[in-house]
Amino acid sequence: MKSDFKLAIVLILFCIVTSGQGQKDYTPTKENIEARKWFQDAKFGLFIHWGVYSVLGDGEWVMNNQNIPIDMYEKLPSFFNPIGYSAEEWVKMAKDAGMKYITITSRHHDGFSMFDTKANDYDIVNATPYKKDVLKVLAEACRKENIKLFFYYSLLDWHHDDYFPRGRTGKGIAGRAETGNWNNYIDFMKTQLTELLTNYGDIGGIWFDGHWDQVGWDGKKYGELKVDWHYDELYKLIHDLQPQALVGNNHHLAPIEGEDFQMFEKDLPGKNTTGWGTDASDIGNLPFEVCETINGSWGFNLQDQKHKSEKELVQYIVKAAGYGSNLLLNVGPMPNGKIQEEHQKSLKAMGEWMRKNGETIYGTRSGPIPPSEKMASTQKGKRVYLHLLDKNENVVFLKGYDPKIKRIKRYDDGARVSYERTKYGLLLDVPKDKRNTIDTIVEITLQ
Repeated sequence: MKSDFKLAIVLILFCIVTSGQGQKDYTPTKENIEARKWFQDAKFGLFIHWGVYSVLGDGEWVMNNQNIPIDMYEKLPSFFNPIGYSAEEWVKMAKDAGMKYITITSRHHDGFSMFDTKANDYDIVNATPYKKDVLKVLAEACRKENIKLFFYYSLLDWHHDDYFPRGRTGKGIAGRAETGNWNNYIDFMKTQLTELLTNYGDIGGIWFDGHWDQVGWDGKKYGELKVDWHYDELYKLIHDLQPQALVGNNHHLAPIEGEDFQMFEKDLPGKNTTGWGTDASDIGNLPFEVCETINGSWGFNLQDQKHKSEKELVQYIVKAAGYGSNLLLNVGPMPNGKIQEEHQKSLKAMGEWMRKNGETIYGTRSGPIPPSEKMASTQKGKRVYLHLLDKNENVVFLKGYDPKIKRIKRYDDGARVSYERTKYGLLLDVPKDKRNTIDTIVEITLQ
């Protein structure tokens, strides 16, 4: 994921990228279309950022942020021995939280692979005392519990010599060669992607990140994309090896040909509050996924205590679903392989809420009332679920909404909700003393 600096994307970049890259004439297979529908129905997944960077307890960008030289950073794998790791416990935790899939970092920007790769020796099997492929056992545990597994894969690399020309990040890292062969780097990625798509059974998809590292920047404005990422070859490779596998790319652009879902980092679709997010004009027609952290960090950060409350997390998934989007909620495991207790508690609370109210989220699409700070709506067939997020209002006004109604009731107890039609919209009466402090759900059944 990105650091705090701005990575806004301008229209000229969008034109350059989409005109020169992407899987040309891509037609999704039947398996891929079915996987997209499953993805849209799933609504909730677990994001896992885990690597040797967790040893330092300062997030996944620590190599870049502290300008750690390569020869010093290469010492970290010798300290990485996650004897507390249990794939079965992780998968059970995700399943109990109501999550339908897991996306885990197979290789992050530091270039260290968390799987048994033959492309180099800089991986968990060859370079750590643990000497086991953590993705292999995770894939097996996911299959047993019917949880789909996606692999996050970093396009950029602060360690590999052939990642050249250098991108905008990692410039202060000493020990990087001043030459390299870009085509060799593309071949390296193809080798690793082939391994990920042939050695771990059926995969839900590949989650790319790092495209933005090769966008020109002079301190004031953005320029052209400096490299050819060979997306036509990478995307085709994925679709050929596993037609059902979904391809997504965290580039903050409109979808590029060959992609199967569109993700939004730390922002709801079209809400570019970060300055480097995806503008509303770049929202495509693919399935959506919003990714967010439980605290403020992706990778394990020892000093990050900004844990989001149950209310914040529940309302985030509600708003995401109101946009027709999934929520991919992140944990950063500790170097011993354990998930910190605060995040386990958060996921447990999410699971309890989803068991009671999941019908209003799973399998739904965006509802007729656009999401706001006060409410969101989801819809499944003739049922509209209105999520009221502000407990302080008695009367709810749905401007411009005047459907043919069969009945309106509270979702939790089935009690009738009084309503009145006006020429401006629909008025609902939901008394304060019947409001939930987190989310009051009103079910509208249409004729």
